[in-house]
Amino acid sequence: MELYFSPLACSMASRIAVYEAKAESEIAFRQVDIRTKQVVADGSDYLEINPAGQVPALRISEGQILTENAAILPFLADSFLETHETQSAIPDRSRYELARWLGFIGAELHKQVFTPLLSPFAGDGSREFARGSAPPRLALLDDHLSRHEYLLDRFGVADAYLITVLNWASFVQLDLANYSAITKYAARLAERPSVSRAICEEAALFQAASSS
Repeated sequence: MELYFSPLACSMASRIAVYEAKAESEIAFRQVDIRTKQVVADGSDYLEINPAGQVPALRISEGQILTENAAILPFLADSFLETHETQSAIPDRSRYELARWLGFIGAELHKQVFTPLLSPFAGDGSREFARGSAPPRLALLDDHLSRHEYLLDRFGVADAYLITVLNWASFVQLDLANYSAITKYAARLAERPSVSRAICEEAALFQAASSS
């Protein structure tokens, strides 16, 4: 399988899931330059892989490509369920809760709050609206994390996505200090080997890409 990613983008959630499952030998990582829509290694046209031009994309086999975190993350968890003893696997009883949290992270945090704050094309009005949208969503999340160690009953792909998104807060000066459960959760996950490894590796790739 091949995972197409851009450093520190939402595709990092898939890298965390792969590392959590200790499945690196089964995935080839292909870096994408989102600005030029090219695969970095060979300059090929990424739009031929994902016409939307966004990451992540997962080539399962020739002619089979998945896009969107909501599809890729559960697929990765399912793919390694039988071959790895990993907490990324999805118990059947939790599948609807997983869909709930992937939807919340993707729609309410990623797109509603962080995309306008990260985009160089967003106007001041869009950014102000995004900042105003953040508190009720973060309060909901904070309340859940004050009562639960993880989003579901154990670390999983939804947590991989959430910590990826929360990692953007410092880039957009979004202060999480008032949300004690979120800050404790983020600090705890940052020490998890799969998370710390993914962040360190992608931060280095991001710096290299930014200076080129």
